[in-house]
Amino acid sequence: MTAEVTVGNADDAVLTEDGRFVVVSGRRWRATDPAIPEPLRRELVAELMSARRDVRSDGAPARRRVQDAKVALGERGDPWWEPTAEGRRRRLAATMRTLLRHRDPKATICPSDAARVVGGSSWRDLMPVAHDVATDLARDGTLTIRQRGRDIDPSVIRGPVRLARGPRW
Repeated sequence: MTAEVTVGNADDAVLTEDGRFVVVSGRRWRATDPAIPEPLRRELVAELMSARRDVRSDGAPARRRVQDAKVALGERGDPWWEPTAEGRRRRLAATMRTLLRHRDPKATICPSDAARVVGGSSWRDLMPVAHDVATDLARDGTLTIRQRGRDIDPSVIRGPVRLARGPRW
C-alpha cells in the first residue's frame, strides 16, 4: 500500500504507507530516517548533493562521500527501523565524517550531533557508543577529540568534547 506524497523533485514519488520506502517510477528506494532532526538532515542532504556533483570529477573519493551520507541518512546500511549494534556504530562513524566534511575544515562537531541523527529521541542513550566510535576514529587519525580547544587523548574523555578533522583526514 502506498500513500501519495511529494518527495524531492520527483513528480511520481510515492512514500509507502509504513514510511520506510519511496517508490519512484516503479523503483523502490529506502526512505531517509524520519527521526533525524531537520537541521542535521539538511546538512547531511547538502553534503550528499555536493558529493554527487563531484562524482564525475573526483571519482572514488566522492563515491565514499556519497556512501557515508547515504548511511548517515539511513538510506543504506542497516535499516533505520531495525538497527543492530554494529549498524549503529557504522552509521555514527558515517555521520561524524559527513558532518565534518560538510562544515568548514577547521570547524568541529559535537558527538551528540551524530547521536541525534542515529538515535532519534533516544539519542542520549547512544552517547557512550558515540564516544566509543569517536575514540576509534581518533585512534586511526580520521578525527581528533578536543576539549577546551585542545586535542586530548581519546582514552580520557571526561565531560563535553568536540570532534575535528584528524591528521589522516
